[in-house]
Amino acid sequence: MPVTKFQCPTGNIVPIEKCLAACPNQQRCMFLPTLRAIAKSVDRKISEPTVTELLCGIRETYLKKTTDYAVDPMQQLYAIHGSAVHTINEGHTEGNMLSEERLADNVTSGKFDLYGQIIDYSDKTLGDYKITNSYKIMRALGYYKVDVPTGEVYKTGLKKGQPKTKKEWRTDGVRHILDWAIQLNYYRILLEQRGFTVGRMEIQAMCRDYSLKVASERNITKPVYIIYINKISDHWVKLYMETKAKKLKDALEKGYLPNLCSSKERWQDRKCRDYCAVAEKCPYGRMIKHSKDIQMAA
Repeated sequence: MPVTKFQCPTGNIVPIEKCLAACPNQQRCMFLPTLRAIAKSVDRKISEPTVTELLCGIRETYLKKTTDYAVDPMQQLYAIHGSAVHTINEGHTEGNMLSEERLADNVTSGKFDLYGQIIDYSDKTLGDYKITNSYKIMRALGYYKVDVPTGEVYKTGLKKGQPKTKKEWRTDGVRHILDWAIQLNYYRILLEQRGFTVGRMEIQAMCRDYSLKVASERNITKPVYIIYINKISDHWVKLYMETKAKKLKDALEKGYLPNLCSSKERWQDRKCRDYCAVAEKCPYGRMIKHSKDIQMAA
């Protein structure tokens, strides 16, 4: 079912049509064209589960497909920023490129961003745009800090006699990009099923907070990073997506609430607390949000 309501900054829930027709408050929270763009972006008309939907928790996707729910327009702004980046780039894909094509099989469907000669002379590159923050890019690149001895010792205080250390960055850590890798590998499979050869896969990650101090503290020093995605076994990717698609289909056909999203899918409950649009429809989500309200009131 579609998103039918907006959550106002006041906390009130307002039907989207009513909001766009006339703001119930004295002044709109943002320009009307922006609100219209947000309303259009959340009005999804695809019935079958998409690749990105299956990467979410099955319970979250199930609730989005079976309940009317509200979204906070403020939290949708980055999504339309991402759509704008796609649109701008799509207007410059002349030549040996395919762009924004939706492909489907008997499991799911997905719309890849770019394929072709997009980064060098190879015409077989599959690319995807990501608009994200410095923390996620830091983790995607495998950056981490280690303590390195300075050769000196503390001469006073509680640490007297202990060696001094300083923090240094390392770039050989685990790259936390599993969802991105599954997404691009499934797009690769969909392309290859139609006779296209995918030679390499790349993410173009654009950093939203690049100009802020927090980004430099995370060793993110550029506004854009190209992140290489390794090929994953076709068998594993297909099995993963087929399993999640079957669980969602069973729940939709039989009308039962799927199992709780995994800890990873819930971002260790941070998504339930602040970012899941259907948290209020989920018993666990309501509990997490309620516990947050209690802590803030204490």
